[in-house]
Amino acid sequence: MSQDNEVDMKEVELNELEPEKQPMNAASGAAVSAVMAGGSEKNGLVKIKVADDEAEAAAAKFTGLSKEELLKVAGSPGWVRTRWALLLLFWLGWLGMLAGAVVIIVRAPRCRELPRQSWWHKGALYRIGDLQAFQGHSAGDLAGLKGYIDYLSTLKVKGFVLGPIHKNQKDDVDGTNLEQIDPTLGSKEDFESLLQSAKKKSIRVILDLTPNYKGQDSWFQSMQVNTVATKMKDALSYWLQAGVDGFQVRDIEKLENAPLFLAQWQNITKSFSEDRLLIAGTGSSNLHQILNLLELTKDLLLTSSYLSVSDFTGKHTELLVTQYLNATKSQWCSWSLSQAGLLASFVPAHLLQLYQLLLFTLPGTPVFSYGDEIGLKAAVLPGQPMKAPVMLWDESSSLNTSGSVSSNMTVKGQSEDPGSLLTLFRRLSDHRSKERSLLHGDFHVLSLGPDIFSYIRQWDQNERFLVVLNFGDVGQPARLGASSLPAGLGASSLPARVELLLSTQPGRSEGTSLELEHLKLEPYEGLLLHFPYVA
Repeated sequence: MSQDNEVDMKEVELNELEPEKQPMNAASGAAVSAVMAGGSEKNGLVKIKVADDEAEAAAAKFTGLSKEELLKVAGSPGWVRTRWALLLLFWLGWLGMLAGAVVIIVRAPRCRELPRQSWWHKGALYRIGDLQAFQGHSAGDLAGLKGYIDYLSTLKVKGFVLGPIHKNQKDDVDGTNLEQIDPTLGSKEDFESLLQSAKKKSIRVILDLTPNYKGQDSWFQSMQVNTVATKMKDALSYWLQAGVDGFQVRDIEKLENAPLFLAQWQNITKSFSEDRLLIAGTGSSNLHQILNLLELTKDLLLTSSYLSVSDFTGKHTELLVTQYLNATKSQWCSWSLSQAGLLASFVPAHLLQLYQLLLFTLPGTPVFSYGDEIGLKAAVLPGQPMKAPVMLWDESSSLNTSGSVSSNMTVKGQSEDPGSLLTLFRRLSDHRSKERSLLHGDFHVLSLGPDIFSYIRQWDQNERFLVVLNFGDVGQPARLGASSLPAGLGASSLPARVELLLSTQPGRSEGTSLELEHLKLEPYEGLLLHFPYVA
């Protein structure tokens, strides 16, 4: 081995290395002992360069600062100032973020407190006055009505008014039992089963208890009023215990001291539960008489013929609606054209879709009769009874009339037509039940001319809804671009563009952006438009 190699390198045998540094092929417990001449190594030997100078090795090893040295450096004036500066910056930054959050909270618009709402505030009610006519055959009864609960669910109604179904001996107060079901319509067990089926679909059942519904005077003779009142009190308690969600009484203007009795019956229902409803119906269209009936009660829904006196112009309809809302003030309203009749009996056929849009978007509860969703008319076909026309489910419904029935007049046919009255009813009912501005929003009228009735529904920071109804028989420019919103809406004017939610006429696509400055409505067209809240 050369002299130079002895100076630069030391040969170390593998068995002298630490065990964990030995190669896997090293012989256990044996040393490889020789190095071949000429610098070549035998298998198992490595050459490692080892510093001869121990001082150099020690200098190459860094052990860091000691505790005393660290404390000395940390206590130097430069590091002390640096630490204080960083600490001050941290707290200044934290206080700045806190102040910014407080400013945002203070300046942000406050959310309005949501009003307390019961189930009848959240959607439409549906009247089924005659079970046999509704089911389309003379054998209709409570058991058969169960099969139509799914259909009511597709209409998105919150409850239905049933009957009257109690035993009523015509014009005989002693032969009238408000607690007993007419045997031709079913049994108490049938009624309980119907209640359970409706409950599963979240549909409430309201029972009509108008006493003498088969007779000439709904409330018998005035000299029998005390007897009738006693029967009513007992019946209310009985049916509340049975599980009904509310009651309806009609022709209330014919009952002597009606406001007093309504207050008493309202007290019975509310004492049982605040979630129970009382509906009173009147054939009157006189606003003063209507207000008199509401005098002693709150949370009472009153259906009347008030809107039926319209001359079907935009300006007159606007006048009727605003007068009623101003007169009832904070009272929750219901909207219908009669206490029991069909919409098509009061409204011309070309305005049915317009009135559906109107009733669903006014502040209050819309109330419809069976058949309103398809435009059913009383005595529209020969052979149909005037007061209870047969519901047209499909073409086979003609078997119960003396005339023919076309597909577009039936539930089946209209369900398949995206432009039908039934489709519009379902869409409006769906929007009415889930949009806060339509549920309990403020109501503001925009005056646009004699033929157009337009208004805005808005609630706090939620989506706004603009309703434009053209009652005229010619196309009308709405001229909404320059209209200013009433005070309190959070913006000085309408937006330049709005989005179409639906139209009562074919030809417009949902989601279309419309420029209000150039908006024009077709004859008898109604539009439901929406636009976002802007702070």
